[in-house]
Amino acid sequence: MRVQRACCTFSVALGTLITMSSAQAVDGSKIYNEGGGDPAAIACATCHGADGRGLGPAGFPRLAGLSPAYLAKQLADFKSGSRDNPVMKPIASALGDEEVKAVVAMLSAMPSPETRHVTRVDLADSPGAVLALRGAWGRNIPECVACHGPGAVGVGDHFPPLAGQSAEYLSAQLNAWRDGSRKNDPNDLMGHIARSMTDEEVSAVAAYFAGLSH
Repeated sequence: MRVQRACCTFSVALGTLITMSSAQAVDGSKIYNEGGGDPAAIACATCHGADGRGLGPAGFPRLAGLSPAYLAKQLADFKSGSRDNPVMKPIASALGDEEVKAVVAMLSAMPSPETRHVTRVDLADSPGAVLALRGAWGRNIPECVACHGPGAVGVGDHFPPLAGQSAEYLSAQLNAWRDGSRKNDPNDLMGHIARSMTDEEVSAVAAYFAGLSH
């Protein structure tokens, strides 16, 4: 009996240690600020900032407040190569499944920046505003807020926020859709839109959405 009780006590203790170890291994905040278990998974805060709001001039996007499903999909796409990025590919490849779940949950819970609310009825008084709020239907370009929602704050898991991102990042993504280095959208929707836009339109609409931040 004593042997059985000792074995039972040992099993419970071991299980507790394993549970504690697993919890520590999937601490989203630790992964974000210090990196993952694999040294190749460097700290996200290095590029995306301690507050998760990105480093605009360097083209690193805001992650705070984004949908966890969207963030997880982007990491999976970096890993597979359907979203090509030489910085993110090795990082995404080095993160384990549980680490991904933990860090995207942590990011989605972080506060988003305040942005100005705009809709289709607002005045479109610049080239960027026209594309954002009216589109260019003669070239089958819908207004951005049709998919990304009023205020371009994002809709669901496939249409991320545009407001609150930097012009540098938004321009880079539109150009990636145009040249095919990013192709992870449903039915090539963004690829079609971006390829129908001129260089001037890319710059204008990116500057417009970046300007919605308070």
